[in-house]
Amino acid sequence: MTNESSTLAGHSVHRVGFGAMQLPGPGVMGPPRDRDEALAVLRRAVELVVNHIDTAQFYGPDVANELIREALHPYAEDLVLVSKIGARRDESGAWLPAQHPDQLTEQVTQNLRSLGLDRIPVVNLRVMPREECTDADYCPLEEQLDTMQQLVADGRLEAFGVSNVSADQARTAVDAGAVCVQNAYNLLHRDDEATLRLCADRGVAYVPFFPLGSAFPGMPKVTESAAVQQVAERLGATAAQVGLAWLLQHSGNVLLIPGTSSLSHLEENIAATSITLSDNDVEELEASA
Repeated sequence: MTNESSTLAGHSVHRVGFGAMQLPGPGVMGPPRDRDEALAVLRRAVELVVNHIDTAQFYGPDVANELIREALHPYAEDLVLVSKIGARRDESGAWLPAQHPDQLTEQVTQNLRSLGLDRIPVVNLRVMPREECTDADYCPLEEQLDTMQQLVADGRLEAFGVSNVSADQARTAVDAGAVCVQNAYNLLHRDDEATLRLCADRGVAYVPFFPLGSAFPGMPKVTESAAVQQVAERLGATAAQVGLAWLLQHSGNVLLIPGTSSLSHLEENIAATSITLSDNDVEELEASA
């Protein structure tokens, strides 16, 4: 394994992929600010080295998948498209549960249709916390995983993963065949280390969302860390590249899907694989968290 490539569901993928969540409008709702630029970003990503794109039908809704299809279909043979199910959006943009077997199956049908695929390489089950579900919405994780296994058996998915899970839920999902886990994780927010280590031990890809932090309260931005900025200055890199490089060096099973609607940020993110942090750099960065 190199710093540039790893595996996902048996496919060789570049370790810096692309997350399509930022392509729709504000709040992941509605059309993009600049449709032509969104299409150009997708095409440029694949022209470079990206062959792992993360998306969801509920990004928009219906926007991210349609942009991917317009920009990239027919797809390159090595392109691994990863979608996500288990949630829906209301008119205000709220994220609501949609986790019963019939809902999960219908969401896969929608993704297949909008992406123009007969089979999706990987679909992640976004698990909603019990406290965010009404009694009518709630569906036990085991029942959801049974549905994911059936969708694989039916040939509609090549493989499945999970997202937004606890360490115990991740273990249950991996035991059931999950090939990847997507959780919030970055240099300054390492609460999910146990899940990352579980995945590393089991040969499962770990795909951190919010790899550089978030605008949401309670999760600081990695690029605003003084230590990150100092290391970046020494290396002649950007703070974002240092934050991504730390993730790549932290564990070989980490795959990144930073999202952007900017061509310059896309190229900056991909170049993070060329940065090598020294032991002293890592110690300084981790001491700052």
